[in-house]
Amino acid sequence: MRVFFWVILCCFPILGMGQAFELPKGMKYQKIKFELVNNLIILPIEVNGTELSFMLDSGVSKPILFNITDQDSIQINNVSEINIRGLGDGGSIKALSSRGNTFRLKNIENRRQLLYVVIDRTLNFSTSLGIPVHGIIGYDLFRDFVVDINYATQVIKFYDPKQYKYKKDRRSETLPMTIHKNKAYLDAHVLIEGSEGVPVHLLVDTGSTDAIWLFEDDDIGVPEAHYDDFLGKGLSGDVFGKRTKVSSIQIGSFVLREAKAAFPDIESFATIDNFGNRNGSIGGEVLRRFNIIFDYPNSQLTLRKNGMFKSPFHYNLSGITLQHDGMRLVSQRISNGYGVIKGGEGAFGNVQILFEGNTRLSLVPEIVVSGIRAGSPAESAGMREGDIILAVDGKRVHKYKIQEIIQMLNDSKGKKVRVLIERYNSNLLFSFVLEDLFKHKKP
Repeated sequence: MRVFFWVILCCFPILGMGQAFELPKGMKYQKIKFELVNNLIILPIEVNGTELSFMLDSGVSKPILFNITDQDSIQINNVSEINIRGLGDGGSIKALSSRGNTFRLKNIENRRQLLYVVIDRTLNFSTSLGIPVHGIIGYDLFRDFVVDINYATQVIKFYDPKQYKYKKDRRSETLPMTIHKNKAYLDAHVLIEGSEGVPVHLLVDTGSTDAIWLFEDDDIGVPEAHYDDFLGKGLSGDVFGKRTKVSSIQIGSFVLREAKAAFPDIESFATIDNFGNRNGSIGGEVLRRFNIIFDYPNSQLTLRKNGMFKSPFHYNLSGITLQHDGMRLVSQRISNGYGVIKGGEGAFGNVQILFEGNTRLSLVPEIVVSGIRAGSPAESAGMREGDIILAVDGKRVHKYKIQEIIQMLNDSKGKKVRVLIERYNSNLLFSFVLEDLFKHKKP
């Protein structure tokens, strides 16, 4: 499963500039703990006094709210209706423009923030990530601070640019970064199937879960070993393309070998009139291998390898895409025949509790197959879109986060996976072997 958030193209003029984000006087930086979910950075941000979860996305200009439910209560100011367009195979979508909002990240504050609210309730990325995500924010934060992201410890620091001082570190490398139309771009080299390295100009996209996306042209061709795949979801619909790998990606002096790559279908970019000299994008599966300092004010980026640098790239070997689909009731046997609770029920610690019955009913997230790749091991075994996942290799999935379930389904090539599902109120067990996706070359 892969979910992407991309550059947002607005078909209307920006109505004024928002006041900058600011630290309290005399404060040099603000430290914030974030969640790293499927290579995405999730930050807690207050909007007009309501705490929400935002994904930090360097591919967007202005904050966007897109997952406000009946249970959420938030006031937004100075509202007008607009249309916005984004990546995907659909058209523009209706949204609200709102000015004069207060955004707060601990001690960081902006009292005149412009934001957009997507009012299409079908657009909900939380189901794929497994946690509530209410919106995305990008350029406004990067513009106003030197942003130090430690992917290893999941800590981000926002520094006052006027007081920030670089530390000498032989293991770090500072590279020039281009800021164009509120987006950051980086130069790199890509080696494809043993050919000479091709220089590429890539969008730096913290809102992409993938490694790199490349646009096919006279110099950059799709490797012979590839397969068609669902690449993700944008604001304007689904994105499809070709999944493959390249011999290497070089950023500065750092080289990632046998790196995951994708070539999105050109139809997904119908809303983008001109790519300029851009050749693709670099996303979270590469970025998380570094601790990164984004310095937009000085147009530079500093990289330092972390412990994830040599981690293998993840592929959807099973062909299954998952999402949360509401809640379901499950029954759990929690005591033995004498009414004494079983060991291992961590919720009760070491205390033995007597029950009259042996069963507890619990509401747990329902995990559903939202998509399945044609010709994949799971499809060949007989699994279908809409199947409810109950267990993987004997482990009941309601005990795990959705990213952990995805890892179980795609552990390693050659592994046999057993999946228990519910279909039309019947339980079915399927088994399949995870295959090497690039063993057989496709023309």
